[in-house]
Amino acid sequence: MIQGFQTIGLLLASNIFMTLAWYAHLKLAEYPWFQKWPIFAVIVFSWGIAFFEYCLQVPANRLGFVGTGGPFSLMQLKVLQEVLTLVVFIAFSMIAFHMHLRWNHVAAAAFLILAVYFVFGFE
Repeated sequence: MIQGFQTIGLLLASNIFMTLAWYAHLKLAEYPWFQKWPIFAVIVFSWGIAFFEYCLQVPANRLGFVGTGGPFSLMQLKVLQEVLTLVVFIAFSMIAFHMHLRWNHVAAAAFLILAVYFVFGFE
């Protein structure tokens, strides 16, 4: 059970870095100093952040995968990662971009929760 929580924690942290790698440059583009960066520099910047995502995501999958002694099947790991990605992205977009949670976002989250139920409930 502890391995499962450790896996989820690592996946959550990796998704925070992934979201920053993918979208932080859009927020930073509001600053004049960052607007001057060429696209190659922005890519390298994002890769630098993504490095930490991989440093957390790879061990999370190894720790959590049933084939390496963990509690989750490959499908379960993927669905967990997708749900955590959505949760982190919603929080990031609300904090960094002041976006509002709308009914369709809640509906999408509900369907992801159903996906988790189907993946975990029948394996």
